[in-house]
Amino acid sequence: MNDTTTGPDRDGIFAGDDPFVLARAWLAEAEKTEPNDPNAIALSTVDADGMPNVRMVLLKDIEDAAFVFYTNYTSKKAQEIESAGKAAFVLHWKSLRRQIRVRGVVTREEGAQADAYYASRSLKSRLGAWASDQSKPLSSRGALVAEVARQTARHGLNPPRPPFWGGFRISPLEIEFWADGAFRLHDRFRWSRAGLVAPWDIARLHP
Repeated sequence: MNDTTTGPDRDGIFAGDDPFVLARAWLAEAEKTEPNDPNAIALSTVDADGMPNVRMVLLKDIEDAAFVFYTNYTSKKAQEIESAGKAAFVLHWKSLRRQIRVRGVVTREEGAQADAYYASRSLKSRLGAWASDQSKPLSSRGALVAEVARQTARHGLNPPRPPFWGGFRISPLEIEFWADGAFRLHDRFRWSRAGLVAPWDIARLHP
């Protein structure tokens, strides 16, 4: 790792040699102060014409080398992710006045880990995943409720994970940690690397 900053310059909330450990620490702190969904991320993708899209989703895991969330693979965001193979997101916490920005490459998580997360969800959420044709036009809410009832009758109280529903793993090439500073003199540290097995380069950025 080539750290282009001095060690003491990254003391306090920015200290550490592993950005994933640091991200988990910031999220754990936010879980104590944010009133709702401290793991909510604004996920950004682009379509085939290069038009950007952004929406809020819930980050479900910060692994040792990646960030994981779950969705319907037929949704617009999933289609755009798989077309580009890349995505970006930001975690923002008003209570802490901090944020983490991530850009990276994306792969599916549709094995045992996805099965385990799906099984951990409430029954209504699991059945809702079967009922929702995510991002597609819907004639009425009544039609959606009726489809939930149909899927309940079909799958009962232990529905399997739908084949069209699973996770995405974002492996970052860039992570930026940002904290609010007085007079808008914010603290920003960018971790970047040329490839997924390349060493991190760390730089302090101007506010």
